[in-house]
Amino acid sequence: MNSRKTAVIFIGFVHDFAAGYWLALMVAIGLMHRLHGSHPEVTGILNGIERNFFWQSIGAMGAIAATGAGRMFTYVENWYGPDAERVRRRMLVVKHLFLATVFAAGYLVIYPMVFH
Repeated sequence: MNSRKTAVIFIGFVHDFAAGYWLALMVAIGLMHRLHGSHPEVTGILNGIERNFFWQSIGAMGAIAATGAGRMFTYVENWYGPDAERVRRRMLVVKHLFLATVFAAGYLVIYPMVFH
């Protein structure tokens, strides 16, 4: 296998892993924040963990963006044929607009939880 194919596989793996990690961090922050009310004795500890997870999510977002750009430059053109490729590209645009909205909404919800 040549190095370009290896890079394509690696970049795709890191991109998908970082996206999953970002989502897991968002869920974890939300769940920990809910514990504040029912277990006030651990609020100080949870606040530190929430902040740590928040900054890790920023790092994951950076990895998502960087590897997404890498994917754009390493993608094999017309893998599925010209007609399917046009549909695939439109679907990718819609998917990324949707996900950008999800990422923004995630931070609008999580930021006040972490830095209250």
